[in-house]
Amino acid sequence: MEDTSKYLIHASVTADGIVERSDVVGAIFGQTEGLLGDDLDLRDLRQSGKVGRIDVEIASTGGQSHGHVTIATSLDKVETATLAASLETITRVGPCRADLEVDEIEDVRAAKRKEVVDRAKELLRTGFDDTIMSSDEILAEVRQQVRVEDITEYEGLPAGPRVTDSDAIIVVEGRSDVLTLLKYGIKNAIAVEGTNVPDAVAELTRHRTVTAFLDGDRGGDLILEELSQVGDIDYVAFAPADSSVEDLDHHELFAALRNKVPYETVSELNEPREAVAATDGSTTPAPRPSERETTSPAVADEPDGDRDDRTESTTASSEASDATDAVADSSEAATDPDAADGTPARAKTERTDAEPTGTAAQSADGHETRAGDADETSAGARAESASAADAETGPETVYGHATAIIRSETGRVRFLDTDGEAIGEADAADVYDELEGLEPVPTTVVLDTVLDQRLLDLAADRGVERIVARSLGQFTKRPTGVRIHAIDDVAERPPNGN
Repeated sequence: MEDTSKYLIHASVTADGIVERSDVVGAIFGQTEGLLGDDLDLRDLRQSGKVGRIDVEIASTGGQSHGHVTIATSLDKVETATLAASLETITRVGPCRADLEVDEIEDVRAAKRKEVVDRAKELLRTGFDDTIMSSDEILAEVRQQVRVEDITEYEGLPAGPRVTDSDAIIVVEGRSDVLTLLKYGIKNAIAVEGTNVPDAVAELTRHRTVTAFLDGDRGGDLILEELSQVGDIDYVAFAPADSSVEDLDHHELFAALRNKVPYETVSELNEPREAVAATDGSTTPAPRPSERETTSPAVADEPDGDRDDRTESTTASSEASDATDAVADSSEAATDPDAADGTPARAKTERTDAEPTGTAAQSADGHETRAGDADETSAGARAESASAADAETGPETVYGHATAIIRSETGRVRFLDTDGEAIGEADAADVYDELEGLEPVPTTVVLDTVLDQRLLDLAADRGVERIVARSLGQFTKRPTGVRIHAIDDVAERPPNGN
């Protein structure tokens, strides 16, 4: 009956006493019987199917009953309205006085028509695909699908098809990162699938030239630390801050690979990401080497049989070639801090696959370190090469101030002039307001808190030359005119001669 119903009669019923559903239904049939004649007798209409089931919902509270009656009909409008009016003649339900009032007559077909119209609008908006791909787009889509389908497994881990036979590999975090590199033609990546580096990857790193290409977040730092403990890393590259490798576009991905650095340059740092050249140019990228091995391993290493893949996309091939240089080159992303003034640098394991360029200074233990060349390096490179040793070559009181303010955990900030004399002091929480109005402008700021981007920008605007802080925060850019140091890098030992 519900499928053929035209109208629904909705009525409210109220009884002065406690009644049940069966009492309401009986009252409807009993008190309308013979009222409208044989043609509209409710029992006959019910038996013929012109009137559907009578639905009653009723509840009793406070000695009274209240409910709702719904009757479906397939009669025409006039007959339905007449039948509905007859319901209002009911004055008793069971033993109780009652009142029944018709609330509305709902046109079922109108509701269905509205649903049809709404659905038609939705289908008109979303059901038709008006996209017409050009020939180039069709070919690019097919090529990309072929590359993505090339993903394989190495010891159960997602990997590119060249991992097993390439001299160089790229270690990434997850399967989606491998797919992203495959999309851009790089086929020698393997995923560690979490911070627990698998034994298969650790063993593989001992026999290949390895670039760790990680997300620019805390997870990337943790994976690098784990990988360095169980494997052998040659180079490190990071996605831009707070970005994932899988989210990088074509140019960002290859820029990040070009700006990789040897692992030795970041192995002892608490924030290795800061030493890796950023893709936005905020830090100095690694310099080019003077020599390269003639058989240097490649990031996008492809055999002769893959030449068809290279001819499919000239742009992807040239970028992959640049990324090859990024892994094969032995480059320095940041000049060794202790080499800035000729003092001995940290002992580092020298790689035999390439010789870095630049002037070298012989250290006391026989290792060579790079000396900063002011004529050939940019202003940004000079700022990055400023080191803890450079911070300590000033007046002896710089170390004393750093110890007194930061090591003693005073929560203060002290401003020094060019002679290392204090010209002001305040709570570290007020450092921004103090520096903003301080005259004369301090040369050095000693700060017992974390140095953030806002304070660094103000220091650069005011002409501060050096900041020594408890620790360094995350920076999206580093002004070239301000040298910044964490206390652990500056005040581990007193200045020379003390």
